[in-house]
Amino acid sequence: MLSAVLRGGRVAIHTGLRSWRALSSLVNNGSCRILKSPPLVSLDLLDDWSCSTDQDHQGSVAFPNHSNQLNTALIDGKAIAEEIRSKIANEVIRMKSVIGKTPGLALILVGDRRDCQIYVRNKILACKEAGIRSEVAELPECCSEDEILSALTNFNENPEIHGVLVQLPLPERLDEGKILSMLPLEKDVDGFHPLNMGNLAMKGREPLFIPCTPKGCVELLLRSGVEIMGKRAVVIGRSNIVGLPTSLLLQRHHATVTVLHALSKNPEKISREADIVVAAVGIPNLVRGSWLKPGVVVIDVGTYPIEDPSSDHGYRLLGDVSYGEAVNVASAITPVPGGVGPMTVVMLLLNTLEYAKRFYGFS
Repeated sequence: MLSAVLRGGRVAIHTGLRSWRALSSLVNNGSCRILKSPPLVSLDLLDDWSCSTDQDHQGSVAFPNHSNQLNTALIDGKAIAEEIRSKIANEVIRMKSVIGKTPGLALILVGDRRDCQIYVRNKILACKEAGIRSEVAELPECCSEDEILSALTNFNENPEIHGVLVQLPLPERLDEGKILSMLPLEKDVDGFHPLNMGNLAMKGREPLFIPCTPKGCVELLLRSGVEIMGKRAVVIGRSNIVGLPTSLLLQRHHATVTVLHALSKNPEKISREADIVVAAVGIPNLVRGSWLKPGVVVIDVGTYPIEDPSSDHGYRLLGDVSYGEAVNVASAITPVPGGVGPMTVVMLLLNTLEYAKRFYGFS
């Protein structure tokens, strides 16, 4: 019995590796025409410590010292995402006119968490605006794992679906790892497959898909003219969805990265040393002004809904960063909403488009 299980595991690993090798050979630079981010392997450098031993690291920070809100730049993720989405839509139109095919994205939503419903609704709307076909399987909170796996299998086997996304987090009673393991590597547009994450971490490797939120965060930095190489970056939160892949991606861009989590000692002090802070915890207003040094660039990934009867939707969104305090310290900051959220969605569209182009051999 044990030997059969081990053989099955080896077959799955070898199949995944073959899929990655075959698909990675097809990866083109199409996304580089849309994004500022280059292929990761083009960023790889030899680590040579000899040339840095005599540098004055205390004087290496080049960000200006801002002291009031009027001088703080707003990183408008909504506007940047719209620019990228427009280019994606043009590419979808070109694809349809040349080969008669359209990218397709499938989403699986389990339960009625308000934040998950918001994310899925935004993704469906964005697909429509970009000309990408979308399908959604909505399952109740009480559904079984088999029902989710059945919906997943249907999307996996549909050749007109080029990206499949299971909206996370799932209810705690469900085996998230088991469900996500059913996602084929080539349709893992969220970028959470172990091979994608492993290749993100390793120098000389290029993942098929970079996870959408980290990819969007770095694109915001690049388009805002923020220098990443050699800067001190602090990522607050270490989730598999955002914190971990963001720290890996920033390292690939040669930042000096520190990850803070719930067990970190003196997080406020460590965060105050950063040139770039990425907050991705999901706790509203966790990061106060005292956590930030003057001139820091702040990327706020947090999205936390709170009741607000005066809002059209009955709620409003707060980020992980106390915006009112941060704007008095930071040189640049993303708002919530309108910062990272739209970028996450548009990166999902781009990943879906990229696989559709590979699948049809379209360039």
